[in-house]
Amino acid sequence: MRLDPVLGWDLGGAHLKGAAVDEQGRVVLVRQLSCPLWRGLEHFHGAAAQLLEMAGDAAPGRHAVTLTGELVDLFESRREGVRRLVDALCVHLPAGAVTVYGGRRGFLSPAEAVRHSGQVASANWLATASLLALHLDDGVLVDVGSTTTDVIPFAQRRVRANGFTDYDRLRSAEMVYTGVVRTPVMAMARRVPVDGQWVPLMAEHFATAADVYRVLGRLPEHADKHPSADNGPKTRRASARRLARMTGCDLEGDSLERWRLVAAHLAERQLQGLQAACERVLSRRGLSGRAPLVGAGVGRFVVRALATRLGRPYVDFCDLVGGSDEVGDDDPADCAPAVAVARLAQEPEALP
Repeated sequence: MRLDPVLGWDLGGAHLKGAAVDEQGRVVLVRQLSCPLWRGLEHFHGAAAQLLEMAGDAAPGRHAVTLTGELVDLFESRREGVRRLVDALCVHLPAGAVTVYGGRRGFLSPAEAVRHSGQVASANWLATASLLALHLDDGVLVDVGSTTTDVIPFAQRRVRANGFTDYDRLRSAEMVYTGVVRTPVMAMARRVPVDGQWVPLMAEHFATAADVYRVLGRLPEHADKHPSADNGPKTRRASARRLARMTGCDLEGDSLERWRLVAAHLAERQLQGLQAACERVLSRRGLSGRAPLVGAGVGRFVVRALATRLGRPYVDFCDLVGGSDEVGDDDPADCAPAVAVARLAQEPEALP
């Protein structure tokens, strides 16, 4: 069946993500661009223009949009954020070519999206989970991004989430505010073992999760698109120096092994927190004992570890949606909501 090509947009607070799907529903382009929206809308306009330039001929006449950037403190409210982001996108695209994902309301025109901002705000996770529900009997989406993690159950072609607002999702463990790039180290643990002692971490933004996973050699090279905490280089040694500073130490002549052990402890603490969230969601009725974890996001290497610990099958988002051989440095799983919103826009009758 021939489908209309669509460019999916995920307008985040730290990144703008785009994914183009062709007439066969294949992913033919994926891009994740730095977009520090909290610093001003000019960053969005720059990233949007860059995405359209990169897309070139792959940019079709239809555009499907989901967003989370309304949360940033540039805006006084989520409603204002939805309105200003939709308006900003329509500077680059004709309003008639734009359809906005409104969660349980389906796809909306830009004007309707502003009227129903509560349904539009931070609904990107629902797009991803809704697409997965069309492919698998049941499972749990675990999308580990740069900043947050979504833990979303689905079964019998339906998303089984308990929460639909950020507040309710935090309470239900369906959103965990931790990621593998931008999370401050002081939010990963309160203390770390150094030289046989427990050392409290400084409440300072000296290092981030990107430093942890870079020291461990696990961070995908393309995952970290923002400056480091000290604007320094993104090398293992520089990351170790930033971790050392969290304990009041200088790296000086230390070997990296001392700080690799600290990084391993921090990664383990984060993993334990995510495991607890997964266990809570998996304990609900309606999921089979073999329901897989579906990994998405730049941190899905963490999801593989979670699946092993929980004795669950692991399924990669890329294996379900496919893609062409040349989609860029990023891949479909890195930008899962952008892929999902484009695919759902091609077949809106599949929406829940």
